[in-house]
Amino acid sequence: MTTWLESNFSLLGKKALVTGASKGIGASIAIAMAEAGADLVLVGRSESSLESTRSLVEKTGKKVEVLVCDIQSRAEIAQAFKGIDQMGVDIAVNNAGSISRSPAIETKLEDWDRIIDINLNSVFQISQLCAKSMLQRGHGRIINIASLLSFQGGINVPAYTASKHGVAGITKALANEWGAKGVNVNGISPGYISTDNTEALRNDPDRNTSILARIPLARWGKPEDLAAAAVFLASPAASYINGELLTVDGGWMGR
Repeated sequence: MTTWLESNFSLLGKKALVTGASKGIGASIAIAMAEAGADLVLVGRSESSLESTRSLVEKTGKKVEVLVCDIQSRAEIAQAFKGIDQMGVDIAVNNAGSISRSPAIETKLEDWDRIIDINLNSVFQISQLCAKSMLQRGHGRIINIASLLSFQGGINVPAYTASKHGVAGITKALANEWGAKGVNVNGISPGYISTDNTEALRNDPDRNTSILARIPLARWGKPEDLAAAAVFLASPAASYINGELLTVDGGWMGR
């Protein structure tokens, strides 16, 4: 007999697509969704970079497919996702992202364009491509990885901040258009998570100390902390949540 917990938090019978699934947050989300019952579509820049995540997903007994593309390129996304309608994707997680650190006055426009393309433009394009079949079936979940810098300005990361403000906006806009048609669109705003993107901050003794001093839980987050939130938003338990940004930050925003 299926329990209330199993029926409301299971992803059994679903197929989840995760971008940037080779490591860090994306890999943790992909593996957690497989453990919750979903088959996976992993998206990354090379097949070899996805091998570790593919292996861990396969160990759960779930099926896994791979889409190789550089999400900075609209053309590569269009080519890689050409057959997405036939893949039956129920859940799309726009996780892939990049960051460039420099004062605004020194930021090169090519760096600005690269960050906007990866962090924002790809989110809209992939959401649009995945949503077509979701809307036809009348059910789907799109989860966008935003940031604390969807709410704050940050320091020396103007392109990243602009892109993540954009992710917050597009999440709400798509939720307004697609919610009544069965496709819930939400975001997760990670706090300071121990990943490659935050390595420079963790290696700076002064910044590391000041960051930890503001986090009520007094630790850096782990990718696994976000995986649970993603599984929740993808599950039946979150069926009445739409257009929200779930902040997973150890209490940073409440300080």
